[in-house]
Amino acid sequence: MDSLARFVCFYLLTVSSFFFSQARAQGTASVFFIDSSTHQFLRSNDVVKPDSMSLPEVSAAVSVLLGFAPPASLSAAGSSKLNEVLVPNPFNRPRAVFVLEVRGIADPTLVKQNSMFKSAYETKIDLGLKKAEIELPDESEVSVFSLDEQSADYNDNEISNFASWMGGSYVPDTLEALNGELAIPLANGDQLKLHMSKEADRKFITSLLALIRNFRRAMELHEDLLHSIHSPAELLTGSFDGIKVLEEQYGSDGVAQHGMEVLVAVMTKIFDLLEHAYKGQIVGAILFDGVAPVESGKMLNVVFTSRPSARWLAETKIPTNTTVVEVLLVRKTIAWITGIILLIATLLGVYFLLNMPITRDTLLYSNIKLD
Repeated sequence: MDSLARFVCFYLLTVSSFFFSQARAQGTASVFFIDSSTHQFLRSNDVVKPDSMSLPEVSAAVSVLLGFAPPASLSAAGSSKLNEVLVPNPFNRPRAVFVLEVRGIADPTLVKQNSMFKSAYETKIDLGLKKAEIELPDESEVSVFSLDEQSADYNDNEISNFASWMGGSYVPDTLEALNGELAIPLANGDQLKLHMSKEADRKFITSLLALIRNFRRAMELHEDLLHSIHSPAELLTGSFDGIKVLEEQYGSDGVAQHGMEVLVAVMTKIFDLLEHAYKGQIVGAILFDGVAPVESGKMLNVVFTSRPSARWLAETKIPTNTTVVEVLLVRKTIAWITGIILLIATLLGVYFLLNMPITRDTLLYSNIKLD
């Protein structure tokens, strides 16, 4: 009997902990909207913020910032939330947005210590839906650039340049390439030391290098689009899993937290470069998710929706051969009648002009004196 009671208690404890973890999992995501420092596209932090936003509402905000209408499926409550986030001026949109999903950060408290994120528009994400779609019109109207491209052609020189860019140092291994030690200073005076010989450290560093490289490629593409005849809207979208890799190796404290600080510092530098390249016409949306596994894919996916042309909307009924013949007959009849009327009017005008009496009261010769 005692063993049965213990089994029941253990079962209830397991079930309750499972549902508790599921409840926590549904509230561990946040989004930070990073506004331009020279243009205001978002409402200030002084206004009343929504308690939370769903993923479809976040995707709708991205569509509006790109200059497109929100999807028709957006509810009235969702439209109200967009009005609380975005400046209510349809002619003041950046038409360039970068969306980055960062996995492995459940609590963004440490992120808020950064000056860029402290002034950002932050709200929780209601993960009732695990995924949503950013609905965009035809591909000719918007350019989508993926920030997820990975490459393996890194070398010690590139890592050394990254360390110098971050104010740190890199000591390469004289015997083996990509086997040195990287030291990056932190804002609180500490240092993050990573060894390229360790798999987790190497994945984190290469993920950062790939992110920086992809952002710079996006800026090069933007320069090309500026010289094109039709300048489309631009969406940069990607994800970052480097923090999750550090958490799996070292836990959620220590190295993982320091890696988070380095990522925030990198994002600050990248956004400064983006603002300079886009002349302030860009907004960032950074999503932090602490529970979504890597294999689940991104929370926000891009889809293109084709818009029917105005001609298709007008032709609700296909004309038959009989209808075409009737239309041509009416047009030809009207043309003949108009031509006959004009011919008769011309002949009458010529007749009366030739037979007009030449007198002083005649309008045509009113200025001529006759004997």
